[in-house]
Amino acid sequence: MKPALLLTLIALPAFADSAGGISWTSPATWKADAPRPMRAATYLIAPAKGDTDSAECAVFYFGEGQGGGIDANVDRWVGQFETTKAPVRKKEKLAGFEVTTIEVDGTYASAMGGPMGPKTPKPGFKLLGAIVEGPKGNVFFKLTGPAKTVEGSRADFLKMLKSATK
Repeated sequence: MKPALLLTLIALPAFADSAGGISWTSPATWKADAPRPMRAATYLIAPAKGDTDSAECAVFYFGEGQGGGIDANVDRWVGQFETTKAPVRKKEKLAGFEVTTIEVDGTYASAMGGPMGPKTPKPGFKLLGAIVEGPKGNVFFKLTGPAKTVEGSRADFLKMLKSATK
């Protein structure tokens, strides 16, 4: 293979995903995971140096008018954490879309096997969440993992949200 061609292949942008009438570009360093029920996409993020667990960004889209309201979802995500710090919630416009963001850290009580499954407490975890009001319904972005890994992925998460287009 010619060196110029190899460089061109390496410089290609990451694959764009879509749901709810929006498309976004996932960070090149995130690995797309196998399809899962109820998810538009799942991305795996390698652990930061010193962390043993990886992080995950799950993207959910349930259909127009489905998936519950913004407040109910934010409250549910916050309720998955035991924390002494107040969650940080913002409503802003990103890439032309209304977006509600939430940030919470503490002990994450992840549900294995769905909402009714056993919970495995994970101290020192963080959640960066965003609900994008797409033209065909809300699209839910939920990045969870060890605080250091999630914090190290913040810029990529925001870049992905800002890449959203109709």
